[in-house]
Amino acid sequence: MKVSSNISVNNWNQFVKTHPHGSVLQSVEMFEIFEKTDKFEPLVLGAYDENDILCGILFGVFIHERNGLAKLLSSRFVVYGGPLLSGDNKLQKESLDALLKALLYQTRKKALFIQFRNSFSWEEHLLVFEQNGFSLLDRLNFILDTSGRERLFKNISASRRRQIRKGLNSGAEIVEAENIEQIREFYHILYCLYRYKVKKPLPDWSFFENFYLKSREGKLGIIRLVRYNDKIIGGILSPVWQNKVIYEWYVCGLDKEYKKQHPSVLATWAAIDYAVNNDIKTFDFMGVGKPDIAYGVRDFKARFGGKMVNYGRLTRVNNRFLYHIAELGYNLLSVFKKI
Repeated sequence: MKVSSNISVNNWNQFVKTHPHGSVLQSVEMFEIFEKTDKFEPLVLGAYDENDILCGILFGVFIHERNGLAKLLSSRFVVYGGPLLSGDNKLQKESLDALLKALLYQTRKKALFIQFRNSFSWEEHLLVFEQNGFSLLDRLNFILDTSGRERLFKNISASRRRQIRKGLNSGAEIVEAENIEQIREFYHILYCLYRYKVKKPLPDWSFFENFYLKSREGKLGIIRLVRYNDKIIGGILSPVWQNKVIYEWYVCGLDKEYKKQHPSVLATWAAIDYAVNNDIKTFDFMGVGKPDIAYGVRDFKARFGGKMVNYGRLTRVNNRFLYHIAELGYNLLSVFKKI
């Protein structure tokens, strides 16, 4: 089994597009976005069988919040929705083991920990992860069937349906992002939310700027905004994969300032409505916390309906000594706390 970071773009595209778990989160386009984002460094690894045929892809990104000496103390490697493997069970396990070993070598001096944010179950190959030092931690998610409007509305709670109607009737409207200044307004709301309430890191402005430019080309996904009296009061950034899945990645709303408009509800509804109108079968909420810890976000999202799943997160700490220093010294906006 050979592992290489030099993968043909065409082979990569084809592999992801034809894989049953393929997603925009493992795509070439997402790699390009990460490559242009400050403090992000993407890495892709491909596994090849004895006939030099691509049989596995692992794509993730180094993320850090600081520069200079503190860079390592805030650095992690995150894999969204992958890796992707092909072939029979034996070949998949061999590919996964080779990819993980190559990843450990690549990240050993650059990331305090590695985290796989799973979008499907790894139960069948969990032992391979464990043998490479990973632990599976519980993480819940909601998956919403958006293949039919009538069924969708039946599953949404009555109170949530009322909030959608009241918000729209109050004069708030759902709009496509029209210019970069609207994206800046959206980003400012997100920035304040993450800095003062969520207290978790938010990607640099460059991520949102480049995502918007890709979306204008009809690639990668959408940014839909909630507007009221010519002011952006909420919005959602949603990667989209073919007609299969749309993701709720970043969403926000000025709920305290605009209570009658319900901007956070309308922002989430904006992407769900887009899915229904564009024959996208699934809406992925991208995480609703741990099962044993109360979480207001989970309660908020539950009222949109959807099936709860627990695919978990696979995590490995590369340097426990430095990890504990980072945890004690920074707490890093909850990046390291209870990963």
